[in-house]
Amino acid sequence: MGALSLSTMAALAHALNGRCDWLVVALVRATFMLATTATLVRASGASLVVWRPRTLWIRSLAGSFSLVCNFYALTRLPIADAVTLMNVHPLWIVLISAAVFRRPPTRGEVVGVACGLTGVVLIERPHMDGDRLAAVVALLSSMSTAVAMLGLHRLRQIDARAVVAHFAGVASVISATWLFLRGDLLSPRPMEGATLWLLLGVGASGTLGQICLTRAYAAGAPAKVAVVGLTQVVFAMGFDVVLWGRPLAPIALAGFALVLTPTTWLSIRAAHKLAAGAASSEP
Repeated sequence: MGALSLSTMAALAHALNGRCDWLVVALVRATFMLATTATLVRASGASLVVWRPRTLWIRSLAGSFSLVCNFYALTRLPIADAVTLMNVHPLWIVLISAAVFRRPPTRGEVVGVACGLTGVVLIERPHMDGDRLAAVVALLSSMSTAVAMLGLHRLRQIDARAVVAHFAGVASVISATWLFLRGDLLSPRPMEGATLWLLLGVGASGTLGQICLTRAYAAGAPAKVAVVGLTQVVFAMGFDVVLWGRPLAPIALAGFALVLTPTTWLSIRAAHKLAAGAASSEP
């Protein structure tokens, strides 16, 4: 659900290209997420978290950098190109986990990530004819996402909505400050009704996706959840085909198979382990 919601957000953001500034889209996304999640936290009786732990700030700063980079890339590249490059983060997660947390990946995780990333390359290869700066920015986003996702796993004791609210607050401040320093707030562009609806859709779908993935990374092993998150590429390619009429080349279909096969295998394997653990704990 998180992957589908974020892919929908990507499609809406891409549709906003030429309608409003990409940084305005990022600011709307962040502020909508802040208002929604802060309300949910208060309604549930949970507490908002601001200053501690330090990992929360690392996660929010890395996520904010990733968010801003995402919208720059999404408004300049085709959806599948941008989402593909932004989803290279499983590689970084596995490497960071091994180097920093001394948590070597299992053979299954290595094979799954390798197959998934090979599929991503095959999907991407026929279409990399867009803005090269935007492509580099999308890759930088994936690195920041890896740091943020690993931080989420260490914050699993904190309510997921509180974590998202903190991230949204930091992202809102960064986006608004950047926009103010650029001077765009002094001369806002006129917005049509369709533009406002698209912005609302970006905020709603992005918030839903963020909450879903936050809960997923807090509950599961980051490397496995990251591989499942690669289904965003599949959803994004579907939007490209249906809404923008991009053709599906045979090499792209091969990429689909390489992405979906390890995703399905890792999901089934994790479910079997959970079931076995639950059964062994029963009296």
